[in-house]
Amino acid sequence: MTASVASPRASWRQTFAALRYPNYRLWFAGQLVSLVGSWMQTTAQGYLVYELTGSPAFLGYVGFANGLPSWLFMLYGGVIADRVSRRTLMVITQSAMMLLAFLLAGLVFFGQVQPWHIILIAFGLGIANAFDAPARQAFVVELVDRKELTNAIALNSTMFNSAIVVGPAVAGIVYAAFGPALCFAINGLSFVAVIVALLLMRLEPVAIDASASRSTLVALKEGIHYAYSEKMTRTLILNLGVVALFGVSMMTLVPAWAVDVLGGDVRTNGLLLSARGLGALIGALMIAALSHRGVRGRLWTIGSFALPLTMIVFSAARWVPASMLILVMVGWSFMVQVNTSNAMVQSRVPDELRGRVMSVFSLIFFGGMPLGSLLVGSLASQVGAPHTLVINACLLLVFAGFVALRLPFIREMK
Repeated sequence: MTASVASPRASWRQTFAALRYPNYRLWFAGQLVSLVGSWMQTTAQGYLVYELTGSPAFLGYVGFANGLPSWLFMLYGGVIADRVSRRTLMVITQSAMMLLAFLLAGLVFFGQVQPWHIILIAFGLGIANAFDAPARQAFVVELVDRKELTNAIALNSTMFNSAIVVGPAVAGIVYAAFGPALCFAINGLSFVAVIVALLLMRLEPVAIDASASRSTLVALKEGIHYAYSEKMTRTLILNLGVVALFGVSMMTLVPAWAVDVLGGDVRTNGLLLSARGLGALIGALMIAALSHRGVRGRLWTIGSFALPLTMIVFSAARWVPASMLILVMVGWSFMVQVNTSNAMVQSRVPDELRGRVMSVFSLIFFGGMPLGSLLVGSLASQVGAPHTLVINACLLLVFAGFVALRLPFIREMK
C-alpha cells in the first residue's frame, strides 16, 4: 500500500531541493560566509556609532546614508543587470564592498575613525548595493530550474538569516574582547568566499535584454510600467515599502535599545539582533518546506498582522530573555512577508524584464529603509524608542487591515 503522507526523508529533500544544483551550492556556501561577515560589520558599526555619538538620531543618519544610493542608482542598476553578465557585475560590487570594509577596519585600528567617516563609508556601501541587489535577486533563476525558484528564494533567506543568527552574536563577543576593527577586517576577508564561488560557477548563457540597443530611459520605463500595471506585483511592492518604512527600521534602534531600555552592552546588542535573525531563519525554513504546497498568500497575510502585533509586545518588554523571544517572532513575521513577496513577484515576471522589475522591488525595500531609519531615529529622540515602536506598529496594522479587506486576492495566491 502506498503511503499517503510523504516520508521525512522526502520532506527533507524537498525543503533543500535547490541544493541539488552545483551552482546553487557554490552560491549558498560563498554567500553564507560573506553574510556572516557583513552582519558582524553591521552590528559592530551600529554600536561604534552609538559609542562615538550617544545619539539615536545619528544611528538614523547612518542608515539613511546607506540607503540613499538606492533611490539614486538602483533602477539604473536593474537596467545594467539585464544588459551584462550578472555574475561579472556581482564580482565587481562584492570587491568594492570588500575594499570599503578594509578601509573602515584601518581607520578604527589606527584610531582615526570619526562619525563622518562611517557615514561616507555607509554611503559607498549603499552605492555598491544599488548595483548588486538587482543582479543578486535576478541571478537566482540562473542557478536552478524554474520549478525550484520558490525553494531557492526561500533557501536564500535561510542563508541570509543563518548569518543574522551567527554574525551579530559573534560580533558582540569579538567587539567586547578585541574592539570593532577586527569585526570589520573579518568582514573584508569574508568577501573572498563569495567572489571565489561566483568565479567557480559553470553557467549556461542567458538571453541579454533586447533593449540594450535602446536608451536607458526607455528600458527603465518598461520595467516600471510592468511593476505598476500588474496588480499583484504593484500591491506586493507597495506593501514591501510600508514594511521597510515602519517595520524593518525598528532595527536601527537596537543599539540604543540595548543600552538605554534594557541596560545592556554590546553583547546585548548582538544577542537581540541574533534573536531576530533566528526568527527569520525559522520563517525561511518554513517557506522552503512549504514551497510546493501553494500557501504563499496565506502565509503572507498571517505575517502582515503578526509583525505589528509582535512589535507592540516588544515595546513593553524590559527583560532581555523576553525581548529576545519576542524578536524571534518579529523576525519570523518579517521574513514570511518579504520572502513570499519575492517569490510571488519572481514567479510572474518575464525573464527579459526580471532585472528591472527586481530593481523596482529592491528600490522600494532598500530605499524605504533609510527613510524609515531617519524617521525612527528622529522620532525616538523626541518621544523615546518604545513610543516610536508603538506608533510604527499601529501604522503597519492599519495597512495590513486595508489589504486584507480591500485586496483579498493576495491571500489566495498559490
